[in-house]
Amino acid sequence: MITHGKNIKIFAANSNPDLAAKIAEKLELPVGKSKVGMFSDGEVSVNLQETVRGSDVFVVQSTSEPVNDHLMELLIMIDALKRASAGRITAVIPYMGYARQDRKAKARDPISAKLVADLITTAGADRVLTMDLHAAQIQGFFNIPLDHLLGAPILAPYYAEKFDKRDDLVIVSPDLGSVTRARNFAERLNAPLAIIDKRRPMANVSEVMNIIGDVKDKRVILVDDMIDTAGTITNGAQALVDYGAKEVYACCTHPVLSGPAIERIQASPIKELLVLDTISLPKEKQIDKIKTISVAPVFAEAIERIYEDLSVSTLFV
Repeated sequence: MITHGKNIKIFAANSNPDLAAKIAEKLELPVGKSKVGMFSDGEVSVNLQETVRGSDVFVVQSTSEPVNDHLMELLIMIDALKRASAGRITAVIPYMGYARQDRKAKARDPISAKLVADLITTAGADRVLTMDLHAAQIQGFFNIPLDHLLGAPILAPYYAEKFDKRDDLVIVSPDLGSVTRARNFAERLNAPLAIIDKRRPMANVSEVMNIIGDVKDKRVILVDDMIDTAGTITNGAQALVDYGAKEVYACCTHPVLSGPAIERIQASPIKELLVLDTISLPKEKQIDKIKTISVAPVFAEAIERIYEDLSVSTLFV
């Protein structure tokens, strides 16, 4: 693998072209000319419309809904770039689908995250740039370099400015699995931590059991890496209100927001949900309660640092 190509080129498939355009704008570059569509039988069609020979190419593509279509677009575009003699290919995956299937939770389960990592590598990617993997150990599923960006350095400053007097602020983990993430967030805001202890009887159904920590008469912020059907976050918000919290806010890196998520958030006591644009939200999901911050500046800087062979870890601070 070469250190880097002769110049930077940004390409995008169909999952999040707006984010790709913002990243390219930050780098003062155009988005590479390409056409990604489908043949009449549903097969993915990729046509690169400019030379990439010897270039350091970054393909921006979240594997969000429809997950399988967007994953195939990414794989086939990587293959096309490899066969067009790109100098180095980096898969920029702001949100990585299948990341929740990172272990055998019960007998005969697949480990789909490992399979996806193998597919991306086999397709011809030389490295991966992503953000807030559901499980950090997925980095080890790849046999190529992976740079793992964090959403907290983008989200936390928003609350630091919004709540300049934070004596009554409490950061809340919506479940035991998110405690490390929430603790890191709390340290950034110099705020105490509370934890929601819940039992999940079946997939996409959560039941709140207990609140560990003091939330009475507090302004609380629920912190998670992603919100899917919003059952966990909205049940948690209601439990916090029941335990005496005066205001409930929530934030996440990846707004998956599938199924009844929007209706649940709209009906919940959450005053504001802060999300990042790792996943493109259609207009029907852009409700007043949801505020979006772009990750484009962070990804643009990471791309520039990767190209220049500089450290990316400084972006985690």
